[in-house]
Amino acid sequence: MSLLAFAKAAWVVGVAAWFLIRLPFQIKARRTRVADGRRRTAREMILLSISTFGLGVVPAIYVATGFPRGLSYPVSPLQVVAGIAVFLVALWLFWRTHKALGRQWSVTLEIRDQHRLITSGVYERVRHPMYTAFFLWALAQALLLPNLVAGLSGLVGFGILFFLRVGEEEAMMRETFGAEYDAYCARTKRVLPFIY
Repeated sequence: MSLLAFAKAAWVVGVAAWFLIRLPFQIKARRTRVADGRRRTAREMILLSISTFGLGVVPAIYVATGFPRGLSYPVSPLQVVAGIAVFLVALWLFWRTHKALGRQWSVTLEIRDQHRLITSGVYERVRHPMYTAFFLWALAQALLLPNLVAGLSGLVGFGILFFLRVGEEEAMMRETFGAEYDAYCARTKRVLPFIY
């Protein structure tokens, strides 16, 4: 197996693991009543689609076909090892965030019945560790897929979702939890401990 084929296979395994991690939490979350789902808008669905396109559709086309070939470059062993390591950290963080949120987790911006503010574990230093996990997935994709379009599409697609959504998500949390959320924001960063 060539190094490029191995790198592509590592990306496929990482994405499959991502969905296997999420599946049981998605099933449990469906059983929990939504108390406030008014932010599930067309805009929200478009942003989620853009992220999915960048983290799933574009790279899958590249993995399956090599398209667009003219924007590919040679991959190095160090790059592949780094990509696998970053993806493993992303998967661990993704699992921890789902475990911490439990039935409160949802794909769209929603408040569940008996929703509570999670501020411990992976949520102790950052307010959005799941977004951190997605950024790490996008970084792993850039390392594993040596193509300027497929490799970088995850950073672009998820970056658009994050920057156009995080403010609205924080406003929803502030509206729901008030001073408790303000105090939490004062002692944490958004996605990178001590930085941002």
